[in-house]
Amino acid sequence: MTNGIKNKYIDLINQTFYFPRHGFEVKNNQLFFHDLDLMELIKTYGTPFKFTYLPKIGEQINKARKLFSDAITKYNYNGTYTYCYCTKSSHFSFVLNEVLKNNAQIETSSAFDLDLLNTLHQKGKFDKDKLIICNGYKTNEYAQKMADFVNRGFKNLICVLDNPDELGLLEKHATHPMNIGIRIATEEEPGYFVYTSRLGMSSKLIADLYTKKIKSNPNFTLKMLHFFVNSGIRDTTYYWSELTRLVNVYCDMKELCPSIDTLDIGGGMPIYTSLGVEHDYAYMIDQIVYYIKTICDSRGVDVPNIVTEFGSFTVGESGGAIYSIIGEKYQNDKESWYMIDSSFITTLPDTWGIGQKFILLSINQWDKEFKRINLGGLTCDSQDFYNSDTHTNSVFMPKLQKDEPQYMGFFHTGAYQESLAGYGGIQHCLIPAPKHLVIDKDENGKINITVFAQQQSANQMLDVLGY
Repeated sequence: MTNGIKNKYIDLINQTFYFPRHGFEVKNNQLFFHDLDLMELIKTYGTPFKFTYLPKIGEQINKARKLFSDAITKYNYNGTYTYCYCTKSSHFSFVLNEVLKNNAQIETSSAFDLDLLNTLHQKGKFDKDKLIICNGYKTNEYAQKMADFVNRGFKNLICVLDNPDELGLLEKHATHPMNIGIRIATEEEPGYFVYTSRLGMSSKLIADLYTKKIKSNPNFTLKMLHFFVNSGIRDTTYYWSELTRLVNVYCDMKELCPSIDTLDIGGGMPIYTSLGVEHDYAYMIDQIVYYIKTICDSRGVDVPNIVTEFGSFTVGESGGAIYSIIGEKYQNDKESWYMIDSSFITTLPDTWGIGQKFILLSINQWDKEFKRINLGGLTCDSQDFYNSDTHTNSVFMPKLQKDEPQYMGFFHTGAYQESLAGYGGIQHCLIPAPKHLVIDKDENGKINITVFAQQQSANQMLDVLGY
């Protein structure tokens, strides 16, 4: 090739993406992530490993708070904003500690979530005045634990009813007055396989439920309406029309039930799973506040306090997974497979379960020529592969060099992957779960690294299997 042709990996990235950005930069042909020297981590800890970069969690929380504050000020919005973290995105102690350090509130999904919060309370990390929004389908155990929390003085717990029958479960256990909410079922996006979400209840049932079963019951106060648009917060006609419809439902209920003062708009704020897109967070948040205020003003209804439940947005961009390329296979004249020293099915289950894409970048050899490749995992499963990025429907990596190992990483993987993969249990084909590093910075910018978990051992898996 001639000198005028840009065929190096760094040329490809610069031409394809907005780069450098989001904490990614290249120094001496090696990738850095939020000033983390990834090659140094590889030399110290080996591969494969996962990491969580804790400062990103607080950054995300404070970003959303500022943007909502800006919009509330701009529109003279006479209501508050509350940031909740939904624990299902990542239950790890280091994540919850960081979330609580940034004074976020909590949303739960199951009975064991409340056991987790109780443990944090016993350690002095979770106060009784915290807002707890209890979502999910309510089992008897879940309802009992919610009532127990309220009975012990957690006054700001709100049980969000997913269906009318859950009120009867609460009545069995509640001995103190309790705040409740109601989840409104959203209409799914056109083309989805069902018309109405299975989560929540029809807006037509809410007024009847309140009038017949809640209004006259001294143990319950209806404080909140909640919804979640399954496709997330996006600048689409579908999202804005659904938001408009549901804010009008809030106005209908506010006229009927003066105690309602909060609208929980759920989560779904997008994160960066590609460097080739841009998310205008300021615009979307500005418009959410504008729509709510405009509709409430037109209806003569006081605006609600706004609550969000951001999970992936909180923790997703803090995570990464680093692998070595341990070999190359050619299956025919055109298809090259780079084999990693782990498995996508066991470490990044969303990549095969729902076809999720993450930011994928080489760690080293950015000055080498690139080639189109497929990525294969170690399991003997035909679905253990990764071969298309969001931006190109292809994967490109530097050509392998005989004298230098090749490393690569997936980034912004911090949400859901460990829980979906069954962290700490057996793994497909008994491929071990990798080492997990927790990375923080002190007030002086010094990086502190803790090995949260070593790579899973054979004995650990054999013990789970009963050997």
